[in-house]
Amino acid sequence: MSRWWLVGVVPLLLFGCSQREQPDSAKFRVALVTPGSIADAAWNSGAYAGLMMIKDSLGAEVSHVEARTPGEQEEQLRTYAAQGYPIVFGHGFEFQDAAERVARQFPQTVFVITSGQRVAGNVVPLIFRLSEATYLAGMVAGSLTRTNKIGYVGGMELPPVKLAYEAWAAGARAVNPNVQSRETYLNNFDDAVAGREAALAMIQLGVDMLHHNADAAGLGLFQAAKERPGVYLFGANADQSSLAPDRVIGSAVIDLPRAFLLVAREVQEGRFVPRVESFGLESGVIQWVINPALDTLVPAALRDRVRATADSIVAGTLVPVDRATGQMAEPAKP
Repeated sequence: MSRWWLVGVVPLLLFGCSQREQPDSAKFRVALVTPGSIADAAWNSGAYAGLMMIKDSLGAEVSHVEARTPGEQEEQLRTYAAQGYPIVFGHGFEFQDAAERVARQFPQTVFVITSGQRVAGNVVPLIFRLSEATYLAGMVAGSLTRTNKIGYVGGMELPPVKLAYEAWAAGARAVNPNVQSRETYLNNFDDAVAGREAALAMIQLGVDMLHHNADAAGLGLFQAAKERPGVYLFGANADQSSLAPDRVIGSAVIDLPRAFLLVAREVQEGRFVPRVESFGLESGVIQWVINPALDTLVPAALRDRVRATADSIVAGTLVPVDRATGQMAEPAKP
């Protein structure tokens, strides 16, 4: 998935409930559970890069596991907590409820849920307002489309994924009231074949600008665009220009390593205070980046307009996404 640029923790006690195993050493340990493959070049790969940055920057002992089903996700969160990990990242909105159930048994562990919903004791959310960047991407798509038809493919219709679509469509409408936007959801984040087929179906209907928040399934869109001249893409969660340098105009990016390191360092230093941590354009964690190989496709006047809109979002004078709730705050005009 799916989007959009901490600390006296619950004390990290050396004693606790009888279900918790004592760690073999005092070395700072960090765990990550992802819902999909870290080879997706997007959401999950960014999280794994964050884990590696924590390892390199903090000298931490790290562990990662992939857990696709709700049952597996809860089991892995519980396993890491029982092993004495002081911080466990559950990478996605879907981990919130499982983390709350496990956290009650392991109050010494901080459970960080990316795209989470709420603070619940030692469960804390990181909200990425990726929708601020997808709004800017939508402005570019709405300006450059020749057919006035843009499309979006989501993995599952989770709130952050749906919000990314709404921001993308709103940005396009802000510059082009004649634009028509289409959306579809695959009900999974792994099936690149389904992603390709969904993209080709939209292209058949005249869509010439595509965006996604579908993780590994989103890779299918890049294949579809390569097969159809005149179709362009916008990457999600990471700078995906390298996947199709002649087709990706730009990407809505989450600097996951930067956000992960901020949280982990504060936990390690005992400065972490549980709270909602929300990252937007102002933080630098959320970014809109243009593919330098295709920057000539984006006229200078459009780049200036997008830059001015980004400045207005940072200043709070234009609010496409509510900073407190993470929800769309239309109407918004640049």
